[in-house]
Parts: sequence; structure tokens; C-alpha cells
Amino acid sequence: MNKKILIVDDDPRNIFALKLTLKSRGYLIESCTMAQEAIEMLKSGQQFSVVLMDMMMPGMDGYEAVRIITNTPEIKEVPVIAVTAQAMPEDRQKCIQAGARDYVSKPIDVDLLIKAIEKLT
Repeated sequence: MNKKILIVDDDPRNIFALKLTLKSRGYLIESCTMAQEAIEMLKSGQQFSVVLMDMMMPGMDGYEAVRIITNTPEIKEVPVIAVTAQAMPEDRQKCIQAGARDYVSKPIDVDLLIKAIEKLT
């Protein structure tokens, strides 16, 4: 079974790079540029193995989106990996406290990202 990943990032270049990398490793990819859209996609019944959530986005940021996902019964089981340029130790803690199951800092180390995805799926 192919694992389906939802990439949420307000920068299309980040989505493009991640899509290429993950597709080349056999993952199915969906993406969107806004947190609210990601929540709607999750609620629509599409089955995702994991969500890669950019934490710094205009409008609703990743922290708020992760809190909504983890507090919404029908989608709370979908694991979220926080993806952020904020790379201080307290940033990791903030992401985990918001409800993310793991954390990867930008620029993304692909091997670390794949390990995080494999651990959660």
C-alpha cells in the first residue's frame, strides 16, 4: 500500500522540492498552501498517513492548525510532523506541545524526514 502524505506549506517552492523528493521514494503526495485548506482536506475523508505542516504561515499558522487537528475527533489520529525554519530547542518543544508528533527543521535533511515519516506510518 502506498503511503499518502499531505504537505502544507505557504511557499510553493518548498512543496515542489518535497514532492519531488518524496515521490521519488514511492509516496503519494497531496499539497496545499493554507492550514485551513489542510484541515478541510483531512475532514473530507481522504486517508493520509502523515501531514507535513509548515509552522510559519500567514493566516492560520501551523501551531493553531495542529491544535485543531489534534482536537478534532475524526482527524486527530493523523500524525503531524512539524516542518519549520525555527530551529532552536524551544521551537521543537513548542511544536510537540501544540500536538505535532515529530519535528524537522528547514533546510530539510531528507534522511531525517524519511525516518520521521517511517516511524509514524
